[in-house]
Amino acid sequence: MSKKAELYRMVMDKHVCPYGIKSRWLLEKQGYEVVDHHLTTRVETDAFKAKYGVATTPQTFIDGKRIGGYTDLRAHFGKALPEAGTTSYIPVLAVFAAAGALALAVSQFVYTTPFTVRAAEWFVAFAMVILAMLKLQDVEKFSSMFLGYDLLARRWVPYSYAYPFLEFGAGALMAAHALNWLSIPVALTIGTIGAVSVFHAVYIQKRDIKCACVGGSSNVPLGFVSLTENLAMIAMALWMLLRPVV
Repeated sequence: MSKKAELYRMVMDKHVCPYGIKSRWLLEKQGYEVVDHHLTTRVETDAFKAKYGVATTPQTFIDGKRIGGYTDLRAHFGKALPEAGTTSYIPVLAVFAAAGALALAVSQFVYTTPFTVRAAEWFVAFAMVILAMLKLQDVEKFSSMFLGYDLLARRWVPYSYAYPFLEFGAGALMAAHALNWLSIPVALTIGTIGAVSVFHAVYIQKRDIKCACVGGSSNVPLGFVSLTENLAMIAMALWMLLRPVV
């Protein structure tokens, strides 16, 4: 006997609810035959909401029982989404994975092998650029979070706005081994200030705050990740200072 579910979702000329599409896909993935009811006008949608006392669509019914919207449906199948504000390291892992893949790809193209010293350099440089790009998506929000723990930014606010540009520029120059006289001191300076600031906030003051390392909207706790980012910049700067050509 096939399992059946009823789905009510908005399907209009100028708007098709994305969560309705996801709900249907999820139901079919779980083996349900979906009776798909389209709400084609605003009047029809408002009437449906009033009838069932709900504020949003889509709405799913299984065995005559209302399950709810897409998030409720996921929870019903044991696939609940993380709550807002939940700590997640996925953005950081995505950055490092992207930087690593690019570094290996470029090394393969240039040297016909992915595993080279330059690949390691490119990994750090690309990671710096990607992390800076995420910060630059909303510099205002990033600067507010950054001011929560960076020691220099607290004394000189413009530094909180300049930081992502400095990181981006240093990373790009280091990837090209260009203008080492500029990129090395910049990376060494911002990396050292950052490392000291993070160590002070987390390991001395014992504060539990969010890290601005992947932008102002991140839910990554300040600590190991941000400290690693700064130590990597320091290591990269020292490496290039001691061995500028590889």
